[in-house]
Amino acid sequence: MILIFVLGYTAIAMEHTIKIDKAASALFIGVALWTVYMLNNTTILNLGFSPSWTATQGSVDITHFIIEELEHHIIEIAQILFFLLGAMTIVEVVDQHEGFKIITDKITAKKKVKLMWIIGIITFFMSAALDNLTTTIVMIALLRKLIDDKKTRWMFASIIVIAANAGGAWSPIGDVTTIMLWIGGQVTAGAIIKSLLLPSIINIVVPLTILSFILKGTIEKPKKEHDEKEYTSARHRKIIFAIGVGSLLFVPIFKTYTHLPPFMGMLLGLSILWISTEIMLAKKAPEYRKKLNVYNVLKRIDTPTIFFFMGILAAVAALQSAGHLAQLGGWLDDVTNKNVYVINIVIGILSSIVDNVPLVAGSMGMYSIQSAGAFATDGTFWEFLAYCAGTGGSILIIGSAAGVAAMGLEKIDFMWYLKKISLLALIGYLAGAGTYILFN
Repeated sequence: MILIFVLGYTAIAMEHTIKIDKAASALFIGVALWTVYMLNNTTILNLGFSPSWTATQGSVDITHFIIEELEHHIIEIAQILFFLLGAMTIVEVVDQHEGFKIITDKITAKKKVKLMWIIGIITFFMSAALDNLTTTIVMIALLRKLIDDKKTRWMFASIIVIAANAGGAWSPIGDVTTIMLWIGGQVTAGAIIKSLLLPSIINIVVPLTILSFILKGTIEKPKKEHDEKEYTSARHRKIIFAIGVGSLLFVPIFKTYTHLPPFMGMLLGLSILWISTEIMLAKKAPEYRKKLNVYNVLKRIDTPTIFFFMGILAAVAALQSAGHLAQLGGWLDDVTNKNVYVINIVIGILSSIVDNVPLVAGSMGMYSIQSAGAFATDGTFWEFLAYCAGTGGSILIIGSAAGVAAMGLEKIDFMWYLKKISLLALIGYLAGAGTYILFN
């Protein structure tokens, strides 16, 4: 199983070299790992890898157990995919109705360095209010209105990934992992904001400062085609922008009051936006309705990104169910002598390779909440885990939901990110981690 994962991961990294779309490779390893797990279930489970199987052994049939595990993971994966699909559709609708002109028209900076800081700061704080995934989708839609050159846009998209992950780490609703820890009782909202705000700021400020000495010149905005005409009025754009952004901001409020999964709030927001556009376009000419209706927008959604997410999450879920992640956790304990700082720094670096959600879930399963010490509520281990798992994913483009979304939307090359951005992200990650350790 590990061999299949490594080979599949290599194929994803070498996407442009081997000419195979990363979504195809991800789907293959996702299905292949579960197939190997099922066909070799007796060998794998009887080796004692899976803690969940050990707890139920003797009372549940092996095949039935694995199917239940798969169904459990599919529910979690589906929630993420529906959330992503809803967010992408909302952003595309606002973009198609030219709603983002409200912001892009106000950003007049031409110098790359100045624009980089503006984009970074906006993304950092927006991610804390929304979440890193939604923020990345919104900000990349803005980038397309601001920057014409592809490689320059890749650089700014990478900055968005780092800023979105840093902004999501210190907010209880800014990242899936912090939401998990918040709901699980490992951290409280006030404490995590107080403890992680400064390390998260350092995480994004350090790379931006380094890039300030590297980036030179000005940016060029995309030019409109001569025959491209305005399909929306200023009032129309403001209404759609307000409903779209309001729908995204409404998601955490909806979850807090209803306790339903976030994707339900996202789909509710999409339905309201969809109904609103239908009403607004009812009296428009057929040409306008064809251009602006949601049906037309849905055809623009990047479906391969959805499949890529599905494959990667399914693959990681198989490794989690078979017990590989639990084995890794036990090995970390032995090697580090349960040093909470070292364990979390390693988890953060691992989260750039393996999705941070199962890593955090595995950590929550390995360690229980204690009455005092590093493992108590708001203890050092849990707070530092939120920072490391949240920001470590920036080191590689496929290490976070924000990175995967940016990679899919902008077709960022894995090796380009590795050469140009990974070291910057690692320096920021270690600087933020050092800041937290210094204060604790």
